[in-house]
Amino acid sequence: MKFTHIALACALAATASMAQAKPVWQDFSITGLYGENYELTTEPEQTTVTFEYAAKLQYGDVFAFADRTESGGDKGTYFEFSPRLSLGEVSGKKLSAGPVKDVLISTTWEGNSGDGIESFNNYLYGIGFDLAIPYTQYASINFYRANNEIQKDDWQMTLTYGVPFKLGSQDFLFDGFLDWSTAEDDEVAHASELNWTSQLKWNAGKYISPETRLYLGIEYSLWNNKYGVPDVRENNVSALVKYHF
Repeated sequence: MKFTHIALACALAATASMAQAKPVWQDFSITGLYGENYELTTEPEQTTVTFEYAAKLQYGDVFAFADRTESGGDKGTYFEFSPRLSLGEVSGKKLSAGPVKDVLISTTWEGNSGDGIESFNNYLYGIGFDLAIPYTQYASINFYRANNEIQKDDWQMTLTYGVPFKLGSQDFLFDGFLDWSTAEDDEVAHASELNWTSQLKWNAGKYISPETRLYLGIEYSLWNNKYGVPDVRENNVSALVKYHF
C-alpha cells in the first residue's frame, strides 16, 4: 500500500474515532433491488442486496453501506464507509450562513471485490456542507480529493438529498445522490463520470403497524461514463423493497 494510502486511512480512522459517541439517532436498513439494464455487468440483469447504516453523532455523522450484487452467476461486493466531523460541534461555534447549516471534514473509504473484477480500496478526503433547503428532510454537498488505488487520483463532488411528500393520505420519500468526478489522463482514458441515483419510495409499512417501516418503489440510475469508461451510459430502473429496523 502506498504511503499516501496509509496516511489517508489513518486520517479517516481518526475522523471516525473523534466522532464516536452515543448516537443522537441511528438507522439500519436492508434493500432489495432488481433491474435489467445495467452496463459493464456480466448480464444486463442484476440483483442487489444493500445493507445501510446511518447515524447522527455528537461531533458529526456516519453513513455506511455495502452492496452485494449478482449478475449472470458472478457475485461482487462494493462498500463505502463515510464518517464526517462537524467543525461547528467541535469548535462550539455556529458555522451557519445562508443555506449552509454546518461545515464538516468529510472522509470516505470505498472498496470493491468480486468475480472477474480487480479489487481496490480508495480513500477520499475533503470538506462538506450540510444545507437547509426548503422541503428537504436533509441535504448536503461534499467536495473530495480521491486517492485511488488502480487509477489516477481525481476530484469528486457528492450531493445527497431526501424529500418527503404526501399525495392524499399516502406518504412518499424521494431521495438519492449525485456523484460527479473529474476526467484524468490515465494510461487508459478515464472520462469524467456523472452518477445520479435516486429512489422513489411509498410507505407501505404504516398499513401493517405504526412502527413498521417498509417501503416499496423504484430506483433510477443515470450513469454517464460508468467507471470512467468513455461513452458507457447506464440508464436503469430497478424494482425496490426497503425495510428499516
